[in-house]
Amino acid sequence: MYDVVIIGGGPGGYAAALYAHNFGLDVALVEKDTVGGTCLLRGCIPAKAWLQTAEVLSTVREAATFGVNVAEPTLDWSAALRRKNEVVGGLVRGLQSLLKSRGVDVISGVGKLAAGGVSVVSDAGETRQLEAQHVILAMGSVPRTIPGYDFDGRLVVSSNEALDWEQRPDRVAIVGAGAIGCEFAAVLSETGASVHLFEVMDQVVPGLEPEAAKILQRALKEKGVVVETGVTVDRPQKRDDSVVVPFGDDSVEVDVVLVAVGRAPLTDGVGLETTNVQIDRGFVVVDPATMETGEPGIFAVGDIVAGTQQLAHAAFAEAIAAVTYIATGSPAPVDHRAIPLVVYTHPEVASVGLTEARAREAGFDVEVTTHGMRGVGRAIIVGHTDGIVKVVAEKGGPILGATVVGPVAGELIHELMYAVAWEALPAEAAAFIHAHPTIAEAIGETLLASAGRALH
Repeated sequence: MYDVVIIGGGPGGYAAALYAHNFGLDVALVEKDTVGGTCLLRGCIPAKAWLQTAEVLSTVREAATFGVNVAEPTLDWSAALRRKNEVVGGLVRGLQSLLKSRGVDVISGVGKLAAGGVSVVSDAGETRQLEAQHVILAMGSVPRTIPGYDFDGRLVVSSNEALDWEQRPDRVAIVGAGAIGCEFAAVLSETGASVHLFEVMDQVVPGLEPEAAKILQRALKEKGVVVETGVTVDRPQKRDDSVVVPFGDDSVEVDVVLVAVGRAPLTDGVGLETTNVQIDRGFVVVDPATMETGEPGIFAVGDIVAGTQQLAHAAFAEAIAAVTYIATGSPAPVDHRAIPLVVYTHPEVASVGLTEARAREAGFDVEVTTHGMRGVGRAIIVGHTDGIVKVVAEKGGPILGATVVGPVAGELIHELMYAVAWEALPAEAAAFIHAHPTIAEAIGETLLASAGRALH
């Protein structure tokens, strides 16, 4: 009898398995593929490896700006793919070793809810019954598509296939300008491809602060990306080695279409219909304080959870909350308003908490302060001044949200994460001193201005 059986070895599942060690719980982790899930195998890690390759290439191209003269760089796509695979493989081996050291029983096969626990069917077709006091569902998600754009692995692909292209396609249409779509647009354009990026909403990365979206869209256009917002694509016209993508009164012919319109929860076939687990459009409804479903003893974390962000670090947090409740009986709810979002483009874009629009919709009387990167000494030194820091605060009250656009925005946002989570007043946060010269000074300047006593 296991204390906990987990179905799914992605960020939510493996985090739950690892964290259970702190309470001495006996854990089994059921995974049909390789531990690591979407993030490690087909998402966050491989995508950022490609983005790093693109950034290095761009940096070398711009070396003369800093007085460093080098030959025009060329990209060895095969070598970059090999490095990406080595990064992923090393992290997978590290995770496997860590699970083993924590005493987690990793069981290969397809898990399904059964009376008293979980049944597992192996690749060989053999069935094994695992008895469990608690079950955590962490099956993850798969790429969505749109009518007419069924994935064929060649002319119409998802991010799964795009991360493993053996050669870079010359002409690419990307449908969906969210974080995934914009990141691929950055990689492909910076490595020499012709890219068309389509978004049905009126800005890239819908939901971002409009100022941030404009900076990102401008940066993508400067890289040669043709950005079409507020448009829908019609059904593609497939040819032998190309695809025609119609939109509005126009069309574009490309070598491949990458569909990046979000991810669907993997909740079919796990036996939920035999339980009292409530489903909302494929997502699992949970008690946000405990991550427990409507069926006592069954919990859910990660991309399958209704109403939460499909982010690896959100899954980590939800896993910790579920295991804490299982082990102690005390709720440890996740503060989702303080979970950062990062788009790893160049420049990076990061946000946390409420945007100005969402704060106003929530009824707050807000004060907004914005500071640009153009006057920040370190930003000028590194040659990347296209960016802002925006802080949204309740009038006379705490910081509600913030956005950073610029170099290392994904690292800087965590300073503002604490401000949002701790409901800090702008004057309280502004009292701390930032080193000079740093990119982070832009945050200090913004906080000072938000507190009503700007410096520069």
